[in-house]
Amino acid sequence: MAKPTKRCNCRDINGKKLGQNCPQLTKRNHGAYWVRYEAPPGPGGKRRRPWAGPYKTETEANKDLHRLQAEADAGLPIPDRNLTFGNWLDLWIAGKKRLKPSTRDSYEEAIRLYGKPGLGHVPLDKVNEGHLNALYEAMGQINNLPEGAKPSEMLRRLLAARAAAPWKYARDEHGRKLKQLRTDQDVAKPGLNRRKPLSAARIQRVHRVLSSALGTAFKTKRIKHNPAEHVELPRVRKVRPLVWTDERIARWRETGRVPGPVMVWPPAIAGRFLDACVRREERLYPLYHLVTTRGLRRGEACGIRWEDSDLTVSRTIMVLETDDEDDDGLKSESSWRTVAVGGENATLLSAWRIRQKRERLAAGEGWVDTGLIFTNPDGTALREEYVSERFVAIVAAEGLPPIRLHDLRHCAATIMLAAGVDMKDISVTLGHSRYGFTADVYTSVVPEIAQAAADATIAAIPRLIPKHDH
Repeated sequence: MAKPTKRCNCRDINGKKLGQNCPQLTKRNHGAYWVRYEAPPGPGGKRRRPWAGPYKTETEANKDLHRLQAEADAGLPIPDRNLTFGNWLDLWIAGKKRLKPSTRDSYEEAIRLYGKPGLGHVPLDKVNEGHLNALYEAMGQINNLPEGAKPSEMLRRLLAARAAAPWKYARDEHGRKLKQLRTDQDVAKPGLNRRKPLSAARIQRVHRVLSSALGTAFKTKRIKHNPAEHVELPRVRKVRPLVWTDERIARWRETGRVPGPVMVWPPAIAGRFLDACVRREERLYPLYHLVTTRGLRRGEACGIRWEDSDLTVSRTIMVLETDDEDDDGLKSESSWRTVAVGGENATLLSAWRIRQKRERLAAGEGWVDTGLIFTNPDGTALREEYVSERFVAIVAAEGLPPIRLHDLRHCAATIMLAAGVDMKDISVTLGHSRYGFTADVYTSVVPEIAQAAADATIAAIPRLIPKHDH
């Protein structure tokens, strides 16, 4: 076994490193100790003798040399000093061949905005729990740093990466949205005073990406353990939907305060909204009806194409899934799901097709053939923000209890539950990646269902004495 070697980074007049030949190495505080040990042969049987160091003393170097040699002999991972965490993240994401586009975008965003600027310079084998904790602490300080506090170097790097990130939307010379760039949702867009701290859920999503990358490094024997397994993350406060009951509606009318961030209409109020759309001859009524009854996300509804629909035989549509802000699990590799629309939706969509053909004739050469089901009168794609803005305007004009357009998705789940649809079928229809998420969120949404379950449980217990006699 080779002895430790003292080296330094001094250079000669030509700029060449002196290494072991520096005359200053005789001085006690000059240079440091390095060791080399025998590793298992590389590809083709090539001999490998990795360097390790630096060490302050020869005793410390000798002690670590024996440890490294024992680990190498036992087949444990051999550290690659030239592989940084940033390099590994690039290799890892490049190797994920089966990710759907939206999932890849979210992974790359986590790497670009947090993983690489925060820890990309650290050697892969040196990344530890402390590094990850520091990263997540800095993420929690974005737009949330106490007044007068100085940002850490970690936080400065994250802020610089976010400042260099592209806008979420690219726009043409008329200000119309061209393409969603899918940058971080919390990056304030120019012209908007919207600087929100990162949520605990977002920090957890970034952690899952980095943890997966580190897990692969461990499985492929590039590191000795996955430090992400022992990191304590900020707790995510679960926001459960609340139903607009008569009592809550009365209180809202008195105070103007909405009981919770996620509110759901019961079937009766959903029906009033749809009736209002018909009465107002709302152009987007078929879209709102589809979202209310089938639970599509806004981006999914705006992105459906005629070529992916069958309104006569199977009465289904193929939906390209988008990220669900309520689902805390990473998306699965499946990009598409089939949604049965039912007779009423099929009729509405067929009528919409006829209307769209009339609009195409009226537009003439100005028609833009996007192939989308729901379009503007000139065939261009609907602006998703407009779909939400129009929805909110109708709700306000009708005096209905306020909900977001995304909450129509929860309304659909609630209506399906009230109609007796199985929870697993609801999960598939909504496109959730985990059945457990669906059950966890919606089991307590409809009080009537919860009450019926309680009564059924009590009724199943055999009793000799009549229940009302005691």
